[in-house]
Amino acid sequence: MRASISFLLLIIIPFFAKAQKSISYAKEIGNTIMNMWKDSLSSGNKPAKWRYDQDVILQGMQGLWKATGTGRYFSYIQKSIDRFLDEDGNISTYTFDNLTLDNIAPGRDILLLYNVTGKKKYLNAVNLLRKQLNSQPRTHEGGFWHKKIYPNQMWLDGLFMAEPFYTEYANTFHEDSDYSDIAKQFILMERNARDIKTGLLYHGYDASKQEKWANKQTGLSSNFWARAMGWYGMGLVDVLEDFPQNVPERKDLIGILNRFAVAIAKVQDKKTGLWWDVLDKPGKEKNYPEASASCMFVYVLAKGVRLGYLPPSYLTVAKKGYNGIIKNFIKRDANGQLNLNGTVSVSGLGGHLYRDGSYDYYTSEKIAANDPKGVGAFLLASNEIEMLPTLALGKGNAVLLDNYFNHETKKDITGKTVQWHYVWNEMDNGGYSMFGNIFHKYGVRTKSIPVAPTSNNLKNSNIYIIVDPDTDKENERPNYIENNDINAIYNWVKAGGVLLLFSNDSGNAEFAHLNRLAAKFGIQFNYDSKNKETGTNFEMAAVNIPAGNTIFKDVKKVYIKEYSSLSVKAPAAVMLKQDENNVIAVAKVGKGTVFAIGDPWFYNEYEDGRKIPMDFENYKASEDLVKWVIAQTK
Repeated sequence: MRASISFLLLIIIPFFAKAQKSISYAKEIGNTIMNMWKDSLSSGNKPAKWRYDQDVILQGMQGLWKATGTGRYFSYIQKSIDRFLDEDGNISTYTFDNLTLDNIAPGRDILLLYNVTGKKKYLNAVNLLRKQLNSQPRTHEGGFWHKKIYPNQMWLDGLFMAEPFYTEYANTFHEDSDYSDIAKQFILMERNARDIKTGLLYHGYDASKQEKWANKQTGLSSNFWARAMGWYGMGLVDVLEDFPQNVPERKDLIGILNRFAVAIAKVQDKKTGLWWDVLDKPGKEKNYPEASASCMFVYVLAKGVRLGYLPPSYLTVAKKGYNGIIKNFIKRDANGQLNLNGTVSVSGLGGHLYRDGSYDYYTSEKIAANDPKGVGAFLLASNEIEMLPTLALGKGNAVLLDNYFNHETKKDITGKTVQWHYVWNEMDNGGYSMFGNIFHKYGVRTKSIPVAPTSNNLKNSNIYIIVDPDTDKENERPNYIENNDINAIYNWVKAGGVLLLFSNDSGNAEFAHLNRLAAKFGIQFNYDSKNKETGTNFEMAAVNIPAGNTIFKDVKKVYIKEYSSLSVKAPAAVMLKQDENNVIAVAKVGKGTVFAIGDPWFYNEYEDGRKIPMDFENYKASEDLVKWVIAQTK
């Protein structure tokens, strides 16, 4: 692990010493997108249509939202989707009976909106798209047809269009039996379309071997179109991010991704770092380096390394590709807007104006500036590349979130009993998903512990969060912090662990047992409730942070509503006060550190920019805290 971290830093630091002084290309291209397409991909007098390329853009916007906590990015996603949905979840310009996988892709953005807001119209819309997958025709092996009008055909494009949505839907609604089918789509595509010599995948496969573009022996189209492989790779790495660890086919998908990376790295242009439109014919007449595919490959490789599926050496390939994109395709116009050139508008197979899949066909399609598929892929690539400096800071650390003392449950929409309120995977107001994203942004793995802490189950994590222990009003049989738990936690802290205690005000958390633990570190949560707020008078809950605070170095004002104040004695010290009230305390015990605040504080409602005004810097405060915590682990 130490060697791989050192290698990672050697790759990142020279590149970003220069890049950190420059602009954020992600934010700049995000501004271009929001300026060009106010609420959808409509342009001029052309009406907006339900389109797969809008999903590429909105996935990039989701990445920007998670990376910044800026609510306008989420608002843009919601506005873009709401353009098509009525209150019953019907999707305008979508026709179920067309049975095209292209129409499935934006379902991921609707799923995001459902998981954040819980609105019924979003639930109805995602259920409609999931129902399409039940009706989607298949090849004799079980692979989805790309479209009903293309019988027996699987295209690389379709793996991005359908499988990430299929996976995210299965996660949300506990459809565990779907994961093997999801993996099957990638396995079949690679098995049938992979060229043994180059490792590249042909654009399309006709299982019937009857289509005019298909080889009569293999059923394959005749060329390796770059963006098709880009679609496949993005679909694969996005699915793996959400694919359960315990599904046997997971190892098959990781193997496919590694073979994909080997093949892509081999055909990267050595001079420019880019990839050619027809991948295996660099320099041939009419062929050209293509922007969207180059962006997609950078995204796949960088994300694959970040998630641990690819060796760190692929960051060299991704970095070279990203530099090539900036140098060759990114231009700023007279109005100061950042633009992406060099994207082929479209390439396909068959159809009314027949596309024969020949080299001459691929190289004859129109090249456009600011094509949504290109700018969306560039935003995705930029999100990944711009995360690299922060990833290096916390590499190798793991944060453990208590799901035992805090164990509130409810039945979700499927009737399954699930834990909620301050858990990593919860995206609504009361979840910790945004806090978890920040830990990920800084290279820290997030884990949960649903059982009592012991020396054994704490030893593999160096950060431990206990938040809002249950009262008997929240849990009929609460798990209280007992002496054995206190001893295990105290010894773990002494050995070098970093403990974060996020309580609540006295009416909403169990204090007696929590205070026995806190007392070991010189801290007590007081039975009070400070900073009460009336309506949406947010300023009533403002807490100002004076200059020179050693934890929150870049923050001036945060929002903390109804917190419990602290009583503090040695070895603890007060780190933030509001008037006479102690808000935050820190204790150093042995080699370890304890941080305490009387509020759950960093849950989504305070962090995601959708409710709290942006002059409250809670997102930035949580970044500062994560950086400070990482420093304590050293």
